[in-house]
Amino acid sequence: MTALAGEHALVTGANRGIGAAIASTLSAAGAEVTLLVRDRAAGEAAAARLPGRAQVVVASVTDAHAVHHAVEHAVRGFGPVTLCINNAGAAESASFTRSDADLWHRMLDVNLMGAVHVTQAVLPGMLHAQHGRVIMIASTAGLTGYPYVSAYVAAKHAVVGLVRALARETATRGVTVNAVCPGFTDTDLVAESVSRIVATTGRTPDDARAALTASNPQGRLVRPEEVADAVLWLCGRGASAVTGQAIAVAGGEVD
Repeated sequence: MTALAGEHALVTGANRGIGAAIASTLSAAGAEVTLLVRDRAAGEAAAARLPGRAQVVVASVTDAHAVHHAVEHAVRGFGPVTLCINNAGAAESASFTRSDADLWHRMLDVNLMGAVHVTQAVLPGMLHAQHGRVIMIASTAGLTGYPYVSAYVAAKHAVVGLVRALARETATRGVTVNAVCPGFTDTDLVAESVSRIVATTGRTPDDARAALTASNPQGRLVRPEEVADAVLWLCGRGASAVTGQAIAVAGGEVD
């Protein structure tokens, strides 16, 4: 499959979970893939598993200077970035009254500002070429509310708002901007959530997983590959008229 031949995809947080699945899917479709990660060893291991050409750059998405330096390195390797997948994120849980300013800053810095920093680094090249795709991996938390994760929900709602605004700003310049919003997905992060539920509530792991899947009408966790397939479609030529959208991959959890 070479549907994305000639494209340079930059995927943040690409060494595991949804990010790794996206990198693999885009690579299999013919794109050259840059994995932007914090841990070089983990990134190199993930890159070695990809079927096509791949490279690794290292930065925390919360550090604008480091991100711009990493993108410059990526462009030297594979040329201008044409597909930008903002996948890096983090979630912390606490009641609103116990969510202090530091927690709020962490959630906004990673989930919102991380996407801002990466997009600002790649967008000028896309606008110059009149060609590009910017895709935010948001969450159903960007479309609805959940208790005990107010800072995370607010950050993901902000990401969806950014998508809608930036899509209007770039609509006539060959660039589309969209969000993919997974529900609870079968990743290490969800496994960690299960462990936290078990530790704090005394529930069994099966009961904890059932609590997480209860909101999904299909009664299951989303597979990372299903999220990656949605990203692949948005990257393709057939989706060139799709912009400013927040697409839920969540088994019907949200409308």
